[in-house]
Amino acid sequence: TGTILMKVPITNALLIPQKATFEVLDKKYVYVIDKDNKIKSREITVAAEMPHIYAVSKGLSVNDKILLEGLRLVRENEKIHYNFLAPDSVISHLDLYAE
Repeated sequence: TGTILMKVPITNALLIPQKATFEVLDKKYVYVIDKDNKIKSREITVAAEMPHIYAVSKGLSVNDKILLEGLRLVRENEKIHYNFLAPDSVISHLDLYAE
């Protein structure tokens, strides 16, 4: 027996920081911020894992805003105030893995 690593191209995947995710019963979730600034947990499907980054194939769209920090300080449906960071800025400054 052994492990085989194969390179497979991934299309239409969104890249998100691993630290923006949390796990419940072996499923990965993010907090999505809705139009009323309330947070809702949403299950995501991870297509690939890279250092500090997940490639998400299901569960998020390009226009979704996700909570990046303070995941353990908030609750479902809580209204929050946040500072929006441009995605390219977030990805270029990553240095933490998922909690």
